[in-house]
Amino acid sequence: MGERLRFGAFIGPFHSRRDNPSLALHRDLRLVSLLDELGFDECWIGEHHSGGMETIGTPEMFIATAAERTRSIRLGTGVVSLPYHSPLMLAERINYLDHVTRGRVMFGVGPGALTTDAYMMGIPVGSTRPRMDEALEVLIPLLRGEAVTAETDWFKLNHAQLQMRPWTQPSVEMAVAAMISPTGAAAAGRHGIGMLQFQALGKAAFSSLASNWAVCEQVAAEHGKTVDRRNWRLVVQVHLAETREQAIRDCRFGLGHYIDYYHKVAQLPIVPEDLSGEDLVQAYANLDVAVIGTPDDAIATIEKLQAETGGFGCFMLLAHEWANRRATEESYELFARFVMPHFQEANDNREASRDWVIETRGELVPQRRQAIADRFVEHAAKYGTENLDPETLKTMMPPPAE
Repeated sequence: MGERLRFGAFIGPFHSRRDNPSLALHRDLRLVSLLDELGFDECWIGEHHSGGMETIGTPEMFIATAAERTRSIRLGTGVVSLPYHSPLMLAERINYLDHVTRGRVMFGVGPGALTTDAYMMGIPVGSTRPRMDEALEVLIPLLRGEAVTAETDWFKLNHAQLQMRPWTQPSVEMAVAAMISPTGAAAAGRHGIGMLQFQALGKAAFSSLASNWAVCEQVAAEHGKTVDRRNWRLVVQVHLAETREQAIRDCRFGLGHYIDYYHKVAQLPIVPEDLSGEDLVQAYANLDVAVIGTPDDAIATIEKLQAETGGFGCFMLLAHEWANRRATEESYELFARFVMPHFQEANDNREASRDWVIETRGELVPQRRQAIADRFVEHAAKYGTENLDPETLKTMMPPPAE
C-alpha cells in the first residue's frame, strides 16, 4: 500500500450576488462541518476584499470559528495575500490558530488574486509578487519561533519574535498558490514549502502540471531545499450526481453566476473566454475544465491527473454553488462514499474477506452442515423424533442402518 491520497476542499467562496450574504457565510461554515463528518482531510479558506462574490475577507477568523465546530479536519488559509499584512501581525494570528486548533491549521500564501484588492489599499499591482517573496523570507523563521530583524520598502522588523513557540514543530505547514505560470512553483521550491495548484484541468493547465513540479524541484535544489509531492495539492472544479444528465441539470441553478464572475470580475484563466452556446452548462461540461458527472467520472479524472503528474498528495474540490444546497451536499457525499475509498484502498480488506469466504465455502459448508446434523442425532437419541419436523429429519438424520 502506497501513500494515502488525501482529499480536501477550497472555499473561495463563490456566492451569487442575489443571495443573502450573511446566510451564505453560515452555509460556508455548515459546509466545513459536513466535510469534517464525511472524512475529508482538509479545507482551505480564501481572502478577498472586492468583486462581490468571494466574500470572506478574514480567513483566520473563519478558521477560528470553524475549528470550534469540527473535530479532525485540518483548516488552512487558502490563501492569505501577503502584501496586505504586516508579517509579524500575520505570524501572530497563524500561531494563535496553531495553538487553539492544536496543530490543525495550515498556512497558505499568495500575492493576491484580485488587483482591485491591492488598488484599494494603495499597493502597486506590480509589487505584489516581490512583496510576497519578501514577506515569506521573514515569515518562515518567525513561524519557527526565531527572532527576525529585516527592513524593506514596506515593512520593518526589529528583533521581532513570537511570544509563544509554535504548537506544531518546527512550524505550521505552509503552501504557496500556483497556477499555470512557474511563479508559484518557483516560490514553493525556493522556500521548500508546499504548492496549492489552482485549476488543474483544461488544456493549458493540465499540460503545465508536470513542468510546474519540475520547476519546483529544480529551484528547491538550487536553494538547498527539498520539496515533497505529498505537499502538492491540485484544485479541480467538481459537481457529482447519480447521472451526468442530473449533474448538468443541477448546475443550471448557479453555474452562470460563477462564469459571469470569472469573465467580468476576477479575470483569471479559470473559465475559458470562448465559452458559448445555447446551453451554457452543457457547453462547460464538454470543455474538460471541470468534472460535471458521476463518481466514476471523478475517479477517471483523478487517475488521469496521477498519470500526468507522477503523483501528488491531495486532490481538492473547488467549493462553489453551481447547484442548490441539497444537490451540493449530495455531491460531496457521493464523492466521499464512492471516490475517496477507491483511492484510499478503504475496501481492499472487505473485498479480500469476501473472496476468502467464497474460496473456503466448499470446505466449511459441509462441516457446518455436519455439525447441525450431529445436533439432530443427539436430540433424537435423547428425546426421540416426535417433536421434530419430518421434512427436516429427512434431510438431517442419517438413513436407518440395514
